Amino acid sequence: MKILFITDAFNGMSQRLWIELDRLNHDVQVLVYTGYEKQLFDKIDDYQPDLIIAPYLTRKIPTEIWQNHVCLIVHPGVKGDRGASSLDWAILRDCKQWGVTILQAVEKMDAGPVWASHEFAMRPASKSELYRCEVTQAAAKGILEAVEKYQSGNFIPETTQTGSPDIKGTWNRKTRQEDYAFSWNEPAKDIIKKINAADSTPGVKIELFGENYFCYGATYEAKLTGQPGEILAQREQAVCIACKDGAVWLAQLKKEGKEQIKLPATICLGPKADNISNSIIGFYKADYPTRQEIYYEIENDIGYLHFDFYNGAMDTYRCRRLTEALKELKEQTQIIVLTGGRDLWSNGIHLNVIEHSENPAQTSWENIQAIDDLILELILSTDHYIISALQGNAGAGGVSLALAADKVLCREGIVLNPHTKNMGLYGSEYWTYLLPKRIGFDKAERFTNDCLPWGVQIAFEIGMIDGYYGQTPVEFMSYVKDKANEVKNLKYFDKLLKAKRFQRMKDERNKPLERYRKEELAQMHRNFFEDNWQYNRKRFCFVHKIPDTGVETFENLYRNRREIYRKRKWEKYDYEE
Repeated sequence: MKILFITDAFNGMSQRLWIELDRLNHDVQVLVYTGYEKQLFDKIDDYQPDLIIAPYLTRKIPTEIWQNHVCLIVHPGVKGDRGASSLDWAILRDCKQWGVTILQAVEKMDAGPVWASHEFAMRPASKSELYRCEVTQAAAKGILEAVEKYQSGNFIPETTQTGSPDIKGTWNRKTRQEDYAFSWNEPAKDIIKKINAADSTPGVKIELFGENYFCYGATYEAKLTGQPGEILAQREQAVCIACKDGAVWLAQLKKEGKEQIKLPATICLGPKADNISNSIIGFYKADYPTRQEIYYEIENDIGYLHFDFYNGAMDTYRCRRLTEALKELKEQTQIIVLTGGRDLWSNGIHLNVIEHSENPAQTSWENIQAIDDLILELILSTDHYIISALQGNAGAGGVSLALAADKVLCREGIVLNPHTKNMGLYGSEYWTYLLPKRIGFDKAERFTNDCLPWGVQIAFEIGMIDGYYGQTPVEFMSYVKDKANEVKNLKYFDKLLKAKRFQRMKDERNKPLERYRKEELAQMHRNFFEDNWQYNRKRFCFVHKIPDTGVETFENLYRNRREIYRKRKWEKYDYEE
């Protein structure tokens, strides 16, 4: 069936739904809709879709389109819920259950008949984390159900009449800053709830050092205390501020004003942060509630290394800290599980920090060298067995980071983007060694040039990953622990490591790692310092959330953000060498 996606951005939700429908051999094309109606009408006239789906759309679909085509809207709310701030209100109101509803577009936004609806239990997490995990999972189920009903030809969608016992939602206005506003005299849980509700966008406006900032990424601190509003400490580029019953860590800040961007808190504060006391603690998991962006714990002689970076971004500082933690953990155990964060594994270098720096090219260069050093440390860990456990999505260098392990396991439903070309970069992170080693050079070259998202089923079929399981992070981590213990209990564990050392020696003789690195970095040096206009433009557009409208981008590098041209069939014969 021919399906057209109309979306504000080809984000994680859109990619996940595209993967699910593509896997069922539907022909799905994607149009990033910026409000230019002629582009939309021309696309529909040219493609003649059987069905239109809006996985992530903040604009209203023109009347002429929804009157002549069935248009399904993914709405992150329970039946009857209407409005642009659905998930924000669910968090602010402490809803215990929430859901996703697949609606048909009509005159009033979010008021159309229901094609499918799935609910989930809410948990204390940020809006972004809930959206990437529970909301996306429920949306995938709902879209697959709705498409199946549409294909049946005899399904009549349910109207959302007020008073029906299963219509729990109501219309809600768009949230305003006053809905998130808090006082530092409030309990920490109330402050964190409001910051969670405004996470990603718009953030909660606060005042620090006499200036206004929007804050993101809140974590409770139980040990540090002070006068409410007092800035107590900094750690891992976050700042800690006292409240009524403890303190709250803020990971990210954005200065108020046009063209300001979200940054690690101390970088955003600049010289003002120099007077904040430092409170770096070790990498071992603390025994009290606090913020530890990187920490490890040891369970049954297996080390679990956690790194939960905001938006999965890893600047030079984070890469080096994670390398230090890895080295420390390697001294204590032979089996290590890299867990990443609950909603994002890693997305490689930190584009916001790079964009903010006085010398973006040099900062990019230092960042790529630091992540290369981290991945090299993993590759050379021949006396250890390492498992990458991807609870959330991974992209760019984050995929290479995962592939540096001996076994790669993924939570069901996450999205992998093993490419950097759509950012104007060749890519480093030893990808020319790690990706072909698993799937062959031809496939690696094809997929990194296609710049298309991968689902875990496809990744498993072609050998890129070793397994996937679990709808939730809890289910997945239980599965990971079982797999790690299976490895630990192998009678031939020592021989397994011996074989690993032999293979590394064989690979090194075939082509030294230093050659891979030099060849990749030669390309990246050109991307950063020489022919860098594409990288600079694309990075600026990405960081400032501006659609990249370059003609060559539309036709080539960003075709996954504009159009997916063809249906793919994933039979094995497509990948025979």
